[in-house]
Amino acid sequence: MGESLTDTFQMLEDPDELAVLEEIQQELILQEQSVLEEYEQSLQFDEECLNAMLDGLDTSDKVICPVCRKNNLTVRSHLVFCQCGLYISTQGMTEEKLRSLLENTLTEHSHRCFHNPEFTVTSGMEEETSLLMSCSVCDSWTILL
Repeated sequence: MGESLTDTFQMLEDPDELAVLEEIQQELILQEQSVLEEYEQSLQFDEECLNAMLDGLDTSDKVICPVCRKNNLTVRSHLVFCQCGLYISTQGMTEEKLRSLLENTLTEHSHRCFHNPEFTVTSGMEEETSLLMSCSVCDSWTILL
C-alpha cells in the first residue's frame, strides 16, 4: 500500500537526508543574509547621497543665473556676472538682495500671469547693460538691474 508514516520518519532520520536538509537551510540563511547586506548597503549609499545634497544646499547661498539657468551668478557689491556672458554693474549688491529681488519680481508676475517669464540682458542708454524680465504672454517687462 505504499510507505507508512513510520517509513517516512525513518527516511528523515537518515543522516544523509538530514545533512542535505541542513545544507539547504544554511544556503538559504546565507542567501538571506547576503540580500539583507546588499539592501543595507544600498540604503546607506542613498542616505550618503541625500546628505551630500543637503549639505550642498545648506552651504550654497548661491543664486542661479536667470538667463542661462545653469550656472551660479557671481555677486560682488559693484558687479553681477555669469559664465554665460551676463555682466551687469551694480551698487551695493549682495546674493541675498539679488535673490530677494528675483523672488519678489517673479511672485509679483505670477499674481497676474501663470506663464514663466524670460530673462535677458539688454543694452540701454549710454551702453549700460540691464537684466530684463519679460513675458510674451501678458506682454509685460521689468528692468531688474
